[in-house]
Amino acid sequence: MDIRIGITHGGRELNVEIDDDVAADAAAALEAALSGDESVLWLNDRSGRRVGVPIDKLAFLELGPTGDRRIGFAAD
Repeated sequence: MDIRIGITHGGRELNVEIDDDVAADAAAALEAALSGDESVLWLNDRSGRRVGVPIDKLAFLELGPTGDRRIGFAAD
């Protein structure tokens, strides 16, 4: 699963790729953070890194399946 995170006053987005079997855990961590139980959203990516984002700096989150990323002018 790909998670795209927008950060306020940030010029770029964070892209975190997680395993599909922990997607439910990531969604639960997000809901706990947004409900006020946590002040930082922590996610573990596929390569074992831990990514933390302060909740008050979140602009948006986009959760979606991992897919092919097309670059250039490919015709369908």
